[in-house]
Amino acid sequence: EQLSTSYFPDKFWGLGKYTPDNAEEAYSFRQAYLYLHLKRKIAPQFFGGVVYESQKVWDINYVSGGLLDKASLPGMNGYFISGVGASLSLDSRNNAFAPDKGYFLQLFWNHFDKAWGSDCNYTNWVADFRTYIPITKSSVFALQYLNFSTQGAEVPLRSLAAFGGASKMRGYYEGRYRDKNQMFMQGEYRFPVYKFIHATVFGGVGSVASQWKDYSIADLKMSAGGGLQIGR
Repeated sequence: EQLSTSYFPDKFWGLGKYTPDNAEEAYSFRQAYLYLHLKRKIAPQFFGGVVYESQKVWDINYVSGGLLDKASLPGMNGYFISGVGASLSLDSRNNAFAPDKGYFLQLFWNHFDKAWGSDCNYTNWVADFRTYIPITKSSVFALQYLNFSTQGAEVPLRSLAAFGGASKMRGYYEGRYRDKNQMFMQGEYRFPVYKFIHATVFGGVGSVASQWKDYSIADLKMSAGGGLQIGR
């Protein structure tokens, strides 16, 4: 569940996987966001869920005649979206917040429609698979595969797949690549260094595409890095 409101200066490089780094363009917006995902246990490790998501975006400031203006996306003068959906999940993790063994598989569908107040009609499909493999008593290897797909001609800017950020292909600015579809696989190895100091090394590979047929191995983006954490 999430409820937030924010003002955010952001960046836009255009749509698709071929946008150059020097195309960077600044824009800003205000938003109010609500996300509800209620789950019910159907069988051991098996859950069904219902989803509601809404977002109000306004005060969008961007360069006249620039990349974002020329992209001609729906709702560039402000918009409201409202989506209703469902999910199915298999979850054997030993801890939902800091797992070190088990797996998680979730299939997710959310439809935005003018019938329930949305300014835009489109549908999101998400397949999210994660597995956690203990390497030693105090270290674990985590692997994730995620496929995000959007169907429909009326997808506003903030609902497009946004490549990068803190949890998806770390090392890229969130939104460095945007399009209707995104697919990536990433893994990380977490291990202790000394007492309460822990380290993580990670890497990932993925891409965005306007259609499924546009994915190409030759166009895959890669990321890698590491970090330290102090605490239990």
